[in-house]
Amino acid sequence: MWYDDSRMLEPLLDIARVASRRILKIYATDFAVNKKSDQSPVTAADMAAHDTIVRGLQRLTPELPVLSEESSQIPFSERRRWGSYWLVDPLDGTKEFISRNGDFTVNIALVQEHAPVVGVVHIPVENLSYYGVVGAGAYRVKSGAAPQAIQVRPLDGKTLRVVASRSHRGELLDGYLEKLGVHEIVSRGSALKFCLVAEGTADIYPRLGPTSEWDTAAGHAVLLAAGGQVINVDGTPLSYNRKESLLNPHFIAYADASRDWRRYL
Repeated sequence: MWYDDSRMLEPLLDIARVASRRILKIYATDFAVNKKSDQSPVTAADMAAHDTIVRGLQRLTPELPVLSEESSQIPFSERRRWGSYWLVDPLDGTKEFISRNGDFTVNIALVQEHAPVVGVVHIPVENLSYYGVVGAGAYRVKSGAAPQAIQVRPLDGKTLRVVASRSHRGELLDGYLEKLGVHEIVSRGSALKFCLVAEGTADIYPRLGPTSEWDTAAGHAVLLAAGGQVINVDGTPLSYNRKESLLNPHFIAYADASRDWRRYL
């Protein structure tokens, strides 16, 4: 397959960087915030990034469909026939974008047979990309610098580090953390949470609240490529494009499989 050739990753990273530059131009202005039908916020940056990424992916792989947060109305009757497709969140962390705290990302994932196999998570304000190909490794790279390989860390008796959402908490997560024992919490937004686990900065990211498939696929791929896992609360792997709804079930993303992370649910 095309993604087995590492040379094809550079065009994918370039697409994310071009979209990020469009995002940052709007980030520097007094942009308007509108509401979608589900009352979630959307800005001109979301749409500019969407247009850039979709055009770029259609040039790169014209044979593959693209499912983006900003074009997610494709019915399951059509989607269910897709063996491979791109899953995109053009601006993950719109609330962080609006708050101007920098914790927003551009997410691009290739999904095959319900599992993410390639992922790029780019942080516009840092010009930093995390990317991974499942089975071939994960990396972080600043534009213009050499890529650095990343991998998850074993527990090894270190203080447990939990990464949690900056904008979304809740009673279920609080209850889980109470049972977890001694730990430190790192609060970040967007798909960065997966990347922190992937690079060994954190050990676990329990998400016991709502997410959509485009929120998770790219970070999920990076974490898998770095040696981690993402499971549903029933212990099965988090999967994609299996149903009409694009909402994810609750899940746990983790580095070290030597602990049963479901026991604290």
